[in-house]
Amino acid sequence: MLPTHLPSPRVIEPTSVPSLRWGIIGPGGIASAFADAAHAHSTQRIVAVASLTPGKGEAFATPRGIEHVFDSYEALVENPDVDVVYVATPHEFHLPQALLAIAAGKHVLIEKPCALTRADVEVIAKAASDAKVLAMEAMWTYYLPQTDIIRQILANGILGETMLVQTDFGQDLRSVPRLNATTSGGALLDLGIYNFAFTSLVLGTASTVTTTGALTATGVDDTSSTFFEFSGSGRAIANVSMSSYTPTAASIAGSAGLLTIDTPFFTPTGLTLFDPTFNPTAAARWVDESGIFAHEGLSYEATAFASYVAQGLTDSPLRPMHAVADDIGLIESARHQIGAYLLGEKRP
Repeated sequence: MLPTHLPSPRVIEPTSVPSLRWGIIGPGGIASAFADAAHAHSTQRIVAVASLTPGKGEAFATPRGIEHVFDSYEALVENPDVDVVYVATPHEFHLPQALLAIAAGKHVLIEKPCALTRADVEVIAKAASDAKVLAMEAMWTYYLPQTDIIRQILANGILGETMLVQTDFGQDLRSVPRLNATTSGGALLDLGIYNFAFTSLVLGTASTVTTTGALTATGVDDTSSTFFEFSGSGRAIANVSMSSYTPTAASIAGSAGLLTIDTPFFTPTGLTLFDPTFNPTAAARWVDESGIFAHEGLSYEATAFASYVAQGLTDSPLRPMHAVADDIGLIESARHQIGAYLLGEKRP
């Protein structure tokens, strides 16, 4: 018998963690969303920003009351008023800029994907461990209330044996230059990291992935379907596209029930539990009524990050860097199977 109510989310109270001083490298769109979410829904404060584009740092800082504006990343990481560096630049810059912050003794939150390859993620993880600072990928979905409910559902065995995880994520991003560049482009790294991270949240690391798909004219992955196999009975399918909009939904099918995540699955939404019958009825429903909408949910990862710093952690207990490396490694395999190689990658 399935429960008629889903567990309540265990959320870290924002006022229970230290108010860290954050510096942002790369004041683009995601940095704007992060800064506004942190200021509105957490005790975390952005105190500095660095940009190499004249005037961009000032335009970001002025409406948000950010005190320090730098025209070099070195100046930001060396500033004593900065506790944490948030790296929000395009993917290919994540490795060097994360290492720059770590070398200066700063904690670092790195926008997803953390790096382009498994090896690069492992370099960041070792550097942070050696320096005794926290390095964390900004996989904000992992820190949402609904994701804590999912963890409780899985831990309590409510779904029975997990059989199939399905995810899709598609947006029309063909006009975005950075996504079409072989320096770090493609749908799998930019969008598919959510699919891969959700899959590993539920089933752990896949033993193999098999991918089919199509490339853009520039040679990066456009649309792909990936089938995940695991040592147990679980399987997963992920569909990713940067040429068309898809429902961007996710579901977990088990022997005792089906859990669906409202669209878009990577933002604060809702959950529905169904019984495992043909034409099923909803046994339980949970909707996020916090008022924290869409990318305002980035505030949860900021609060979690501060909590981990207060505990002296150098890795996220919810998404440790070895799990990040596993997912990036699987994306590498998926990309290469359909012929999507980044600049400098060796072809067979």
